[in-house]
Amino acid sequence: MKLKVKPEDFIVKEEITVPILKEGSFKLYLLEKRFWNTLDALQRLAAENGLKLSEIGYGGKKDRYGHTFQYITVQASKNLSTREKNLNLTHIGYLNTPLSPVLIAGNHFEITLRALSGEEGNNLLKRAEQVKKYGFPNYFDDQRFGSYDKEQGFFAKKLLLGHFNGALKIYLTSIYPEESREAKERKKFFAANWGNWEECLKEAKTRIEREIFGFLMSSPKNFPGALNLIPKEQLSLYFAAYQGYLYNNLLKEILISQGIGLRAYPGAVEDYLFYLTLPRKAFNYLKSLMLPTAAQKVHFPNEEVRREYLKVLERERLKSGDFNLRKIRKVYFKSFLRPAVVIPEGFYIGNLLKDELYHGKHKLELKFFLPRGSYATMLIKALNVSY
Repeated sequence: MKLKVKPEDFIVKEEITVPILKEGSFKLYLLEKRFWNTLDALQRLAAENGLKLSEIGYGGKKDRYGHTFQYITVQASKNLSTREKNLNLTHIGYLNTPLSPVLIAGNHFEITLRALSGEEGNNLLKRAEQVKKYGFPNYFDDQRFGSYDKEQGFFAKKLLLGHFNGALKIYLTSIYPEESREAKERKKFFAANWGNWEECLKEAKTRIEREIFGFLMSSPKNFPGALNLIPKEQLSLYFAAYQGYLYNNLLKEILISQGIGLRAYPGAVEDYLFYLTLPRKAFNYLKSLMLPTAAQKVHFPNEEVRREYLKVLERERLKSGDFNLRKIRKVYFKSFLRPAVVIPEGFYIGNLLKDELYHGKHKLELKFFLPRGSYATMLIKALNVSY
């Protein structure tokens, strides 16, 4: 099976919860893009139009490998404009508040799965009917964990355990596939010379690298102070990654406690566990269950969830009080409730058709709606769980 062979194989259309007005305090634009992720596109728009990134309101992040449509806002006195082959912006109306995640209802997806064998396609059709009826576990998907370092672990876990030096080292030395060769070599140098701040400062290239190593030159052991130099947006992503990991582990424990058959599917950090079908009792329980994300103060829907949550924290060598990060001032952990299971709305399952791009293979078209925060790629993983 092949996914996202071309942008039109993965179409995403955002839906907002508020009416579009003819006039208001904020201009509302429809951002249509291909081969751009949301943050890169917004940074480009901000720079071209003389705005700060913080002046642009948006609700969700869409990746570069798709044909995506989403809404953004700026103050009515500001203007945005661009029209390129892969990045278009259209003024469609107004809102009285800036766009934020709470104003997003969810996303409509149109997905084409390609290069399917006959057997693979028939299995997908069977699984699609099961997912249509029973839904799928609402895990955070791999894209949430882009900051995870396989050797050093999660940045935010280091913070929670009080390992500020280790957290800073992850931030400045973790190497990611999409980075340039020069950036990778520079980070290898930082890792090899960690603690020699003078040498690291000589090799620093980015503004934040120079700021942090310059700070450490004057305060060599003040790692919390250096961490507070990291931009808020980046810290938020690191926190969200570990919070998502803890949620996924809680969800897996809840599924295991139901005594149902589960299948493993490999993930970027750990395996995901999926069910094929659910007994009525388990289905009725899980479809209405809301699970909390981790923070100092957490609301539990029942005693079982509280027990499994504490089990996850204990396994991570954490306590609830550890989430009160007094030495990090820019961001903090805030708990919210997230559905344990998602049932796709309006799930259309097409017929197996001849794939025009792969000779002798089939393609399958799917259409559905998912609420804000749920991943279409996780639905695809659920479809591919083997029997």
